[in-house]
Amino acid sequence: MICASSKQKSVVSSPWSRLCAAPTSQAVVRGNALQRFPARRSRAKAGHRSLSQRERAGAFTLIELLVVIGIIAILMVLIVPAFTTIKSGTDVSSAAYTTKGVLDTARTYAKANNTYTWVGFFEEDASSSSTNPATAGNGRIVISTVASNDGTTIYTDPPASSVTLNPAALVQVGKLIKIESSHLKTFADGSASGDAFDTRPLVGSDPRPDLNARIGDTTPMNPPPSPFQSSQFQYPVGSSSPPAQYTFTKVIQFSPAGEARIANNSYSLKTVAEVGIQPAHGTTPDDNSTNVAAVQLSGVGGNVKIYRK
Repeated sequence: MICASSKQKSVVSSPWSRLCAAPTSQAVVRGNALQRFPARRSRAKAGHRSLSQRERAGAFTLIELLVVIGIIAILMVLIVPAFTTIKSGTDVSSAAYTTKGVLDTARTYAKANNTYTWVGFFEEDASSSSTNPATAGNGRIVISTVASNDGTTIYTDPPASSVTLNPAALVQVGKLIKIESSHLKTFADGSASGDAFDTRPLVGSDPRPDLNARIGDTTPMNPPPSPFQSSQFQYPVGSSSPPAQYTFTKVIQFSPAGEARIANNSYSLKTVAEVGIQPAHGTTPDDNSTNVAAVQLSGVGGNVKIYRK
């Protein structure tokens, strides 16, 4: 078949002319597509370059990273003291509630078993593990509770002199308790006008301040001044009379009736007795801390209450 020329195509319109024209149109389309492919490739490359530029624009520079690190460091400096305060407050709270639990247990044991119990407080050097015999110091409060194994006071009441309870006549009540990061502290009296630490009830009896009704760093005195007597006991106790690791001279005694006495004051009843606790950092008591606690117990009822700042 011979196709007509372009001039003939413009004059003659026949199926043959359309057939001859079709290949030409397909070639033009293919040519146009070939012309368009390079443009697509160019646009893809341009898009890739734009994406890389956006990624670089969204990344941190070294200076920006250093600024962020500096801000974090400043925030840590500001926040860490707050966490330290929270921790010391938690330590004192734990120590106060532990002390309250020990006193409640000792009173309950004395009443339930119709016997006498004694709770002793000792503070040792917290810079190292406990030694045998113990090293007195600051930073770790040690508490021991013992009971008379025959229901008697073991000594002649009232004692004519300071006495050491016979370890063979005692039984251990519960485990030896150690409270870290805490210090026994003798606090000034409250105002007796409210229910907060600074307004808590007065301790002991007149004349004030009654230092023989307090357990702290400077009270009770050992040995006590005349005419007062003291009692003390050791840990461990038992029939074999083992060597003493701890000797407790700061002692609270509970009677079978639940009455509480500081056992360094001739065992006379006091309206209110008190155990003072403040935080310690290592072996250094924190005298500037407001996170302190006074654990008070009534002489007659032996009821225990905690006062916090």
